[in-house]
Amino acid sequence: MIRARIAGTGAYAPARVLSNADLERMVQTSDEWILQRTGIRERRIVGPDEATSDLAVKAAEQAIARAGITAADLEFIVVGTTTPDHLFPTTANLVQMRLGCGRIGSVDVLAACSGSLYSLLIGAQFIQTGKYRRVLTIGAEALSRIVDYTDRGTCILLADAAGAAVLEPAEDGSGIIDGDLYSEGKYYELLWMPAGGSRTPATHETVDARQHYAKMKGNEVFKVAVRMFAECTMRLLERHGLKSSDVDLFIPHQANLRIIEAAARRVELPMERVFVNVDRYGNTGAASVYVALDEAVSAGRLRSGDLVLLAAFGGGFTWGTAIMRW
Repeated sequence: MIRARIAGTGAYAPARVLSNADLERMVQTSDEWILQRTGIRERRIVGPDEATSDLAVKAAEQAIARAGITAADLEFIVVGTTTPDHLFPTTANLVQMRLGCGRIGSVDVLAACSGSLYSLLIGAQFIQTGKYRRVLTIGAEALSRIVDYTDRGTCILLADAAGAAVLEPAEDGSGIIDGDLYSEGKYYELLWMPAGGSRTPATHETVDARQHYAKMKGNEVFKVAVRMFAECTMRLLERHGLKSSDVDLFIPHQANLRIIEAAARRVELPMERVFVNVDRYGNTGAASVYVALDEAVSAGRLRSGDLVLLAAFGGGFTWGTAIMRW
């Protein structure tokens, strides 16, 4: 089967910086408390006139330029997001319009923070089957729009950004080797937004009860997330006769430094081979892995032939992993 390779990456974060010092003035917390539990120093927040599609378009334009193509060359778009501009049309539809693409297919994928791996691997399937030759995959979030800034457990974590990748057929042995996607619905109440859907439509009562914000049981999420990271990554490596020592760079979802460090220990990867930028961006959901990948490329952390391991988990629960040869 044809492999899909990443021909270009892009990333964008809003200009506004929300530091730990800023949060100290908003909620009962401290810089020391946040750093100790999350490793986050600052995060980016959308402006009053910015939405998820605005971030997605900027990241996409960068990825398209770096791939050496134009928007007219794209044949399909997949956007992973938990915070679409609207319930419909899809954010992918708006991205297609604003990029000036032709009448191509586009779709949103809602898999919470795993939207990075879900969008990437769904997009890769179209390349692998030969259906399309150029697919744009994006992870974009304006999570600050669903953050309760009276809830210390979530407001210190969640932030806004977008990342993108242009996929095309690999002709040199590089590309996505394999990937797995999973879900386990029994954990849904550990990380969710109670109201706003068809189960609990918006009412004055749900708004007053602050049910339109993300809710999280942090300790339980930590335990499940670390186990998911380790199990799915080791399973994927073993399937291909690979060991942790074969991995040149591990790019995990940037949820929380403690989760990243615990997962790296379980996978037996030293932190010098783990890419971390959660300190500067916070948890950007479906954008997280894309933004980290783009920064790794820009920083020269990836060289031709490197084996790259990607992994993410999100509310639902969903999770996934992929390995690729750069």
